[in-house]
Amino acid sequence: MEKAVHSSTTPGPEVPGEATKTGTSIIDTATSAVQSFAPVNKIHQHLCAFHFYAYDMTRQVEAHHFCSHVNEEMRQCLIYDGPDANARLIGLEYIVTEKLFMTLPDEEKKLWHTHEWEVKGGFLFMPGVPGPIQRKDLDKVAKTYGKVFHFWQVDLGHDLPIGLPNVMMAVTRDGQLFHEMIQETEKRFGVSIEGEREARAYMTGPELGIHPLANGGGKGIKLELREVDIKPPEFS
Repeated sequence: MEKAVHSSTTPGPEVPGEATKTGTSIIDTATSAVQSFAPVNKIHQHLCAFHFYAYDMTRQVEAHHFCSHVNEEMRQCLIYDGPDANARLIGLEYIVTEKLFMTLPDEEKKLWHTHEWEVKGGFLFMPGVPGPIQRKDLDKVAKTYGKVFHFWQVDLGHDLPIGLPNVMMAVTRDGQLFHEMIQETEKRFGVSIEGEREARAYMTGPELGIHPLANGGGKGIKLELREVDIKPPEFS
């Protein structure tokens, strides 16, 4: 089976362009000393997981989420292709409770995926955080739904974010992820997915069960571009 995968152990594409100049770095230092980065500073945790394209499960990406709470029922995450300073920003994810998910229109629900098996199966973890501590929060995450878009197809070696955004999905059962990708991640971060699976056996998913329209409603999803007339502004 052909496949395209990207993990943080694989060197990413070289981004074209000049190296950052000293003058630019000096300006960056000056602005960072006086400006507020309040939205970014709210980021409180790093989650590592695996995403696959909603229309092609053979394309898989190790996704590093840097998340903040909007409130107790919603989180928003910046997604990078690795945990290091030179990682590329490749997407974003919104995470909501079951309560908020149930308020969404049916057509919208198809764009959201469940986290139950991603968490219970041990595939989602917090690098560097002791198991007992991360499980306290992941027990909540297992009951949530997420909506993910990736903008940069690093699995294809693109050196720039080319093409349309892609809806991404998460693992919902065994046999969906490539074994060698899992092994590379375990080795780099010193984790045992099987060990976490056993430790998380007590966790449960959404109270109402997995909604039948979630995870694409069992179908693949791919965005397409369509030209339309531009609506001009109206002035009184």
